Amino acid sequence: MGRYIELGKVPGSDQVILCSGGWTSTNARALELEIASLAPSLTEKHNIDIDIANVEALDTAGAWLLTKLRRTGNDPIGSFTGASDKHRTLLERINQYEPETLPPAPQENPVLAPFVFLGRTVVDAGQDIYAVNATLGHLLTALAQTLTGRAPLRLASFVQQFEQIILRAIPIVALISLVVGAIITQQTILQLRNFGAAILVVDLAAILMFREIGVLLAAIMVAGRSGSAITAEIGSMRIREEFDALRVMGVDPYQALMLPRTLALIIGLPLLAFIGSMAGLAGAILVAKVYGDIPVEVFIIRLRDSMTITSVLAGLLKAPFMGLLVGLLASLEGMKVQGSSESLGRRTTASVVKSIFVVIVADGLFAIFYAAIGF
Repeated sequence: MGRYIELGKVPGSDQVILCSGGWTSTNARALELEIASLAPSLTEKHNIDIDIANVEALDTAGAWLLTKLRRTGNDPIGSFTGASDKHRTLLERINQYEPETLPPAPQENPVLAPFVFLGRTVVDAGQDIYAVNATLGHLLTALAQTLTGRAPLRLASFVQQFEQIILRAIPIVALISLVVGAIITQQTILQLRNFGAAILVVDLAAILMFREIGVLLAAIMVAGRSGSAITAEIGSMRIREEFDALRVMGVDPYQALMLPRTLALIIGLPLLAFIGSMAGLAGAILVAKVYGDIPVEVFIIRLRDSMTITSVLAGLLKAPFMGLLVGLLASLEGMKVQGSSESLGRRTTASVVKSIFVVIVADGLFAIFYAAIGF
């Protein structure tokens, strides 16, 4: 027999369960094992009392286990006997809470499963679009309050975020752009040599870096490096309920936290895009000199003749919009964190993936728009 539960016989009852010892959380594991071993013999019985006169200590965990023992049969078996007043009060309180029965999971039709997935994806996308617009509205309201003097100008916060998001990203953006510019130039020279037009690599490298590659690489790097950081920071504050604390103090979280980060992205991303384009162009000059036998002087003269301010502006004008998109999505995903490290990890991943996807789509839309207006 177990150390805490024994079966006995008393007049007027089929059987009695004799409980003794300490029914506390310390002994919960041993108690659960004894209840499990006793359960098969109680399944078909009804008139069984539970004698707890010899129970020395009882806490909430023990009271729940006693209640579980009483509910083992088809119907609640008997009643508790020999309980002290404080034990009876605790058992009555625990007995008020019935175990929650979860409904069985619905069986999905495998034929309809792809359509269900598509429908859920469309609904989630619609909810994200609505949430992005709501976040944009909050940020515009915070900006209007700052510009009209109804909210403080958080210049120190903006400068700090500009340093963290933009200035500290210059080395990695310049390095990646340099390598990509070198690779594009090498592959372009390899193809143009077949036509005896290797010098045209200058036109292709310059226009491509300034119009497309420079700003796109800068936006992708910022989305992966700084967008994830923004989501993690805001998500951590959500977990620690710091947003509620700010609201209690009368501080708008959008104005204090998200606006400086988004403004840093909008203002600083054109700078990163320009630096990235120049680094890519430097990589193109090096490869053209080493691999294509194009002197640096010839490259620069050709660059001066083929490059226009329109190509530079075409890339720089896209950068603020991409910075805004990255800031909105990073802030939105941070606000979706529910209160666990798992949720924080999922939202950070979603922030990076969505930001990169939206940045690439936006670049494609700008390319179509520029082609339509002849810019």
